[in-house]
Amino acid sequence: MSGIPHDEYEPKSGFAKWLETRLPIGGLIYNTLMIPTPKNLNWWWIWGIVLAFCLALQIVTGVILAMHYIPQVDLAFASVEKIMRDVRGGHIIRYVHANGASLFFIAVYIHIFRGLFYGSYKAPREITWIIGMLIYLAMMATGFLGYVLPWGQMSFWGATVISGFAGAIPGVGESIQAWLLGGPAVDQPTLNRFFSLHYLMPFVIAGLVIVHIWAFHTTGNNNPAGVEVRRDSKETVKKDTVPFWPYFVIKDLFALVVILAIFALVIWTTPNYLGHPDNYMEANPLVTPAEIVPEWYYLPFYAILRAFDSEVWAVQLASFLTGGIITAKFFGVLAMFGAIFVMALAPWLDTSRTRSGKYRPAFRWWFYLLMIDFMVLLWCGSRPAEGAIPIISLIGAAYWFAYFLVILPLLGVFEKPLTPPATIEEDFDAHYPPKPAE
Repeated sequence: MSGIPHDEYEPKSGFAKWLETRLPIGGLIYNTLMIPTPKNLNWWWIWGIVLAFCLALQIVTGVILAMHYIPQVDLAFASVEKIMRDVRGGHIIRYVHANGASLFFIAVYIHIFRGLFYGSYKAPREITWIIGMLIYLAMMATGFLGYVLPWGQMSFWGATVISGFAGAIPGVGESIQAWLLGGPAVDQPTLNRFFSLHYLMPFVIAGLVIVHIWAFHTTGNNNPAGVEVRRDSKETVKKDTVPFWPYFVIKDLFALVVILAIFALVIWTTPNYLGHPDNYMEANPLVTPAEIVPEWYYLPFYAILRAFDSEVWAVQLASFLTGGIITAKFFGVLAMFGAIFVMALAPWLDTSRTRSGKYRPAFRWWFYLLMIDFMVLLWCGSRPAEGAIPIISLIGAAYWFAYFLVILPLLGVFEKPLTPPATIEEDFDAHYPPKPAE
């Protein structure tokens, strides 16, 4: 499984040898647990196991909830209330599932920004990065589908608004929207479709995660120094790495326990903090909420979508050049998905030869500004589009695209990076000097 030289699995017992010749699961487990891992990984590398745990948690709790949920527009909201009130432990299962989605996205955003800072998208890990972006898109789709299922006010109107984005596509938009909803409006066919897809998508994500793990086990992990493991012999590999088990497994499990303790505290004290008040009322197609907002983890991209209204010169220019085909609504949809697409293009937009942001002084300032920009966009997405919010959102959206399309390419030309260590061993010894022999 790994492209890094390491000790091969050798079955000891007769049964293990018999099984290995027919189903080499022992070798697969061994190669997964004993993969040589750069020994200078820091605490920012613990979020992978948190993401794996979140996926398993969401699947298990989702299956249990599906046993009691009724995907029928007249009964869906009541079935959720029944889960909360009458099913033994149902309220805990639902709170864990609902807040588990937030933990999932917190972990994935930290995971993505860690990758952006340390250059985990650079060669030879471009495919790993692209698969990660596909996982993120699948997560966004799954979260949206699941948000509709409680059939509360925000669920119903969120589905109405979000599905309307498909209708903005010139020519085929209305047909795509009708296919997505199963009819002209959000109704029973919509709930059937969304429930089925929400149940299916986590298993698609699981498949992509397996491919993602396979990809980085082939290329090896990136590390804070941004230098590769020496692969010329097993001796040099052992100087740069340690086996994933037990060193990093124990470290990751310790971090997971701490994070789950905080997660449990949230579940116990403020389980509804991230929920919208309108979603605790049953869906009413005749009453539109004062402000329709998505879940918090979509807000930065929702702010980008809203930023491009008909008053923005770029929208007016695009509309003029296409003879009115590109409307403000369609431009906003393109900008929203484009903001994710430019992230996926980071391996080719970043022209610097230095991988890690630790050794790129100018890059760090632009990157920290990108993180602030992300938080500002998140805040703007949660506010009504009035006053200064549209202007702030537009500035935030402009910087997001400028960072990937302009700043990253130019930094590779003009930036003078520091010299990274020659080997992982050198970086590790600089932080943890070897003890003198007694």
